Amino acid sequence: MHHRHRDVNGGWLRPSVFGAMDGLVSNFALIAGVAGGAASTGVILLAGIAGLAAGAFSMAGGEYVSVASQRELALAEIDVERRELERHPEAELEELAKLYEERGVDPAVAAEVARQISLDPERALEVHTEAELGVTFRDLPSPRIAAVSSFLSFAVGALLPLLPYLLGVTSLTASAVISCLALFGAGALVSRVTARSWWYSGLRQLVVGAVAAGLTFALGTFLGGTAL
Repeated sequence: MHHRHRDVNGGWLRPSVFGAMDGLVSNFALIAGVAGGAASTGVILLAGIAGLAAGAFSMAGGEYVSVASQRELALAEIDVERRELERHPEAELEELAKLYEERGVDPAVAAEVARQISLDPERALEVHTEAELGVTFRDLPSPRIAAVSSFLSFAVGALLPLLPYLLGVTSLTASAVISCLALFGAGALVSRVTARSWWYSGLRQLVVGAVAAGLTFALGTFLGGTAL
């Protein structure tokens, strides 16, 4: 009988949705804080655009450096494993057989499987790196793709609370309604990679975003009242 598991890594959905939610929450809170300080529409619009740009570039830069560093470390360790396979093939063969034995394979069968895999050096390297490092050297993440996807997802999320002001609507209420609906929708979408129901996940994200914006609005109102 066949059955399917959830994608525990989240695939493309998880980083995209969480990047968009980060942009949505941070820019919604920023706009609310500036609006709470009784700033003009022009100032609110400028703050929202600046928040979108700064956050998107920051996310892209941080993601690029993080993924590039992770990739470089993985490639360095893969090179170490490649040299070990070239210099000590017998020891690596025995090590691979031991890995299969530890997973419950009969010693004789494990030795034969390891021998057959080791006939192809590239296949042997792939199996060793997957077993020992937990990485697939043919499928390492791309820093450029990570940076672009982070930039776009954050920008899309940050654009939503700013949209009413771009369209000429000067009320914070319109921004709040769009932001709250988007927060609930994004949270509900995240339920696809979690064990939570869509309504719980959506409501949780809505509460988190609304609290962040509410506190920032209160802070803006207080600071605006002190004429800082």
